[in-house]
Amino acid sequence: MTMIEAIRDAIDCKMAEDPDVIVFGQDVGFFGGVFRCTDGLQQKYGRSRCFDTPISENGIVGVAVGMGAYGLRPIAEIQFADYMYPAYDQLVSEAARLRYRSGGEFTAPITVRMPCGGGIFGGQTHSQSPEALFTHVAGLKTIIPSNPYDAKGLLIAAIEDDDPVIFLEPKRLYNGPFSGHHDQPVVPWSKHPLGEVPAGRYTLPIGKAEIRREGAAVTVLCYGTMVHVCEAAVAETGIDAEIIDLRTLLPLDIDSIEASVKKTGRLVIVHEATRTSGFGAELAAQVQERCFYHLEAPIQRVTGWDTPYPHAQEWDYFPGPDRIARGLQRAMEG
Repeated sequence: MTMIEAIRDAIDCKMAEDPDVIVFGQDVGFFGGVFRCTDGLQQKYGRSRCFDTPISENGIVGVAVGMGAYGLRPIAEIQFADYMYPAYDQLVSEAARLRYRSGGEFTAPITVRMPCGGGIFGGQTHSQSPEALFTHVAGLKTIIPSNPYDAKGLLIAAIEDDDPVIFLEPKRLYNGPFSGHHDQPVVPWSKHPLGEVPAGRYTLPIGKAEIRREGAAVTVLCYGTMVHVCEAAVAETGIDAEIIDLRTLLPLDIDSIEASVKKTGRLVIVHEATRTSGFGAELAAQVQERCFYHLEAPIQRVTGWDTPYPHAQEWDYFPGPDRIARGLQRAMEG
């Protein structure tokens, strides 16, 4: 399966199983979504369970919060993560705090899906990675899968969760893994082992990272598209790195991170989002608090730059294998 198909299959499984699961957003119904993640669901389940909305992100998430409080399990799609800013107040002030404010009388069992990240020549308004804006908010869970197998299992777990979940989908990975070498042929998920997705319902635990490559020289923390770019960089440098795919940013699997850093003594953090106040800063702080006496070198961060996401210079902004390789070398030399 592609990641698009895995996401659609996860939604289909839950809609078939639970009549309270509803899907809506811009163009998700008749059109099947701009990336076709909801293709065919309106025809299968009807216009009352899969429907289009006006161009109003604030309204989309506000309606989802109300539906969740009423007892439904809405899946709201924000067409691009870049468009979520009008909905941020509803996510922060309402969805994230409904359980706390009501003393547990109401919850917000909502899933908000958002395609994120660059690598598709989308420019500044279709390429952003705003995950740190969500991890800063108590009450929200934040997930970023890196492959179809994880996407399906984590999305089903998110839909079944009784609290609000932000489900970020790296759109560069929708149709295949990406090594960061934009001048090389695209590899489809059909040629990758994690493109093998079981039929039917299964879940993966929210808050559990996965070691994609075991190693002893340096730990690499990454998520989403960067998992595959890091794998390429490690293969090209020959450095014996341990690559950890975080999968869930909040709750964070800090135990797996701590165990790996204490083993390797070195750490490189990679993400596509801008550097300042990016999620990598939180990772560096937590590792420093827990592993200070085990670190053999300063923690390295390889990230996007502190600029709007450029169109013409996309591959200078995008953390590619060469930049990650230099970060690995600095960690080894420090």
